Amino acid sequence: MASYQLKNQTPGVPPSQEYYDCRYAVLREPIGFPRGAEILSDDDQAIHAWIEQEGLVIAVGRAHLIPPTSDGTASDHAGAGASKCPGFGPLKQSNYRPAIQIRQMGTRAEHQRNGYAAKVLESLENQSASFFDANYGFLQARANAVPFYLSQGWEVIDEPYDIKGIGPHLSMMKRLKT
Repeated sequence: MASYQLKNQTPGVPPSQEYYDCRYAVLREPIGFPRGAEILSDDDQAIHAWIEQEGLVIAVGRAHLIPPTSDGTASDHAGAGASKCPGFGPLKQSNYRPAIQIRQMGTRAEHQRNGYAAKVLESLENQSASFFDANYGFLQARANAVPFYLSQGWEVIDEPYDIKGIGPHLSMMKRLKT
């Protein structure tokens, strides 16, 4: 396995084009979305983590603080016609705040099953607990990614649902601080 670098950045700086290229190639292009669907309107307010190997971004993810008045309901992407992702039921209780949401996790197919996603996720969890002072993390996992998140200590918190144009998902959560 070639050497890799785990990189991250805190809010205030938008990700690089190479980061977005990976996000598009892994998460949007395979399901027929146009370029631009990989960009979220609040990317400049998120923590981003990624793995680079020999100058190529091969795994990505991001985390943002869920506003205190929000249950996490959000558009799937910044473009026109974006599907709505449902909120997280536990956020109706204040003891789950501050809370973050992990989104846009993906690893290029030829680099999967090498632990890169776990490194990106762990970085996002740690950075979120530190930078945002987050107590809990929430995410909406594609059905095929649920076993990965379970292996990383996340738990399913609802029944499966469908996000139009993307497919079946389950909402999950994890305590970030003890």
